[in-house]
Amino acid sequence: MKLEIDHIGKSYEGRIVLKDCSCSFGGSGVYVLMGPNGSGKSTLLRICSLLEPPDGGEVIFSDNGAPLVQDVRLRRRMTLVLPRTGVFNTTVFHNVAYGLAIRGMGRATTAEKVKSVLSFVGLEHKQRQHALTLSSGETQRMGIARALAVGPEILFLDEPTASVDQENTAIIESLILAMKKEGRATIILTTHDRDQAERLADRVLIIEGGSLRAASR
Repeated sequence: MKLEIDHIGKSYEGRIVLKDCSCSFGGSGVYVLMGPNGSGKSTLLRICSLLEPPDGGEVIFSDNGAPLVQDVRLRRRMTLVLPRTGVFNTTVFHNVAYGLAIRGMGRATTAEKVKSVLSFVGLEHKQRQHALTLSSGETQRMGIARALAVGPEILFLDEPTASVDQENTAIIESLILAMKKEGRATIILTTHDRDQAERLADRVLIIEGGSLRAASR
């Protein structure tokens, strides 16, 4: 699945946040959106993930060149993980299983998928622990597991290591690199950390003054 944004614009209360932003995202690489706080990175991510409409321009998804209808079936082919993962008042297992449950997945298949993604993020041993007792870094890893459980073709990560300790930051970065190596999904993430962008990105994009441009290498 390919994502293209064409001349995207967005304003809030007369303040221009994004203007004339265009880009194409495809393949299984990692795209990193960089810029200071308030530059519009998260806004662009919400627009790309169809959670917020642009004021102008188009968000276009296609498969083998054919445009896709922006309905619930398309939305289920992508997932956004926010900086502070929402946690349900239940176990780690049931948090990760949520997306599969609303898709009507059977118990055996759900258990297998949850076990697989928890193992991938290093939390299989905590599947029966209450999710609200996890550390912030573990919570973020659980959020990534919950996203991966539904098999997204595009994974949006908004500041995936914000407010996360050094150890969990290293783990999360290693997970992103592993996903890239395995070709699990197109990964589009935001950060203001240039060193992190250099470690993870196949392509770095800069949002500055509301405009989007490719970073010089």
